[in-house]
Amino acid sequence: MKGLILSGGAGTRLRPITHTSAKQLVPVANKPILFYGIEDMVAAGITDIGIITGETGPEVMEAVGDGSRFGAQITYIAQDEPLGLAQDFVMYLGDNMLQQGLIEFVHTFELDRALAVEPTLHDDHVAPSAQILLAEVPDPHRFGIAAVNERGHVVQLVEKPEDPPSNLALVGVYLFTPAIHEAVASIEPSARGELEITDAIQWLIDQGHRVRHDSLTGWWLDTGKKDPLLESNRRVLETLEARIDGEVDDSSDVDGRVVIEAGAEIRNSRIRGPVIIGPGSVVVDSYIGPYTAIGSGCRIERADVDQSVVLDRSSIVGVTRLSDSLIGRDAEVHRSRIRPAATRLMIGDHSSVDLE
Repeated sequence: MKGLILSGGAGTRLRPITHTSAKQLVPVANKPILFYGIEDMVAAGITDIGIITGETGPEVMEAVGDGSRFGAQITYIAQDEPLGLAQDFVMYLGDNMLQQGLIEFVHTFELDRALAVEPTLHDDHVAPSAQILLAEVPDPHRFGIAAVNERGHVVQLVEKPEDPPSNLALVGVYLFTPAIHEAVASIEPSARGELEITDAIQWLIDQGHRVRHDSLTGWWLDTGKKDPLLESNRRVLETLEARIDGEVDDSSDVDGRVVIEAGAEIRNSRIRGPVIIGPGSVVVDSYIGPYTAIGSGCRIERADVDQSVVLDRSSIVGVTRLSDSLIGRDAEVHRSRIRPAATRLMIGDHSSVDLE
């Protein structure tokens, strides 16, 4: 079985961060979001992986490489190239974060196909042509929604319905046989000018193919916006195992699940986990509170930071309280001592500033 990860989106909802970085490479707990999907596939035994890229392709290729660091072989596919995988494959949205991984999802599909025979159409024992992962949501009008019959077969898919047929949302993880290629070739572009995966799966259903579903266990988050990304960061940091490879002086206090990478320095500061501090970062006279990820090469001085993600090489100096924030690479956040006291900003397009 092969894997396919979609990594071509522009990431408009995470601007300005994504003006200069692919959204799939924004870190959660100091690891790019895309890496979690690759690792989940490898853990499920899928090591031949294609990554579909768009205009951020070179950056994705540089970060991921040939896949050897993950124990995989990576092939890059430009978004406008035809795709014709000749075997079953898992398709995964590159900005998804799942707690459960893919092992059970792949196993149930393979087991179902192994036990299948060739009886009459729509029989429960027909080999499935596709499998989708579904999760119950409180607001189904915001998602692609699936209707499932009493036998557990998917019978309808509707994109962001006004009158949802169920509360079962498509998570963004799919498993297909080569039958999906005929489906894609048979549908028309949607109103937004794209071939929709929901339309292709609906075509399979309408043509009598069996589409099965698996139910999500654990949490699932789409990291395409700031708040879900910060929530993903919190969930992953909760799984940390404490490790101090950097330097912590005697006047500092480190409490809870804290990872301090090699080369990081903590001086006269309090670190309350779960927290991760990247290599080469320096924290001086500061408080780093729970659910914070500090990237590599950062400087935090005379500042209080919690429940935030700070990307590489940024500095935060003299800030009394910074919370629930996403700070991009090479950014500077500081409190000026120039009088008269005032707020002075240099803010790019699509930025958000929340002042007390």
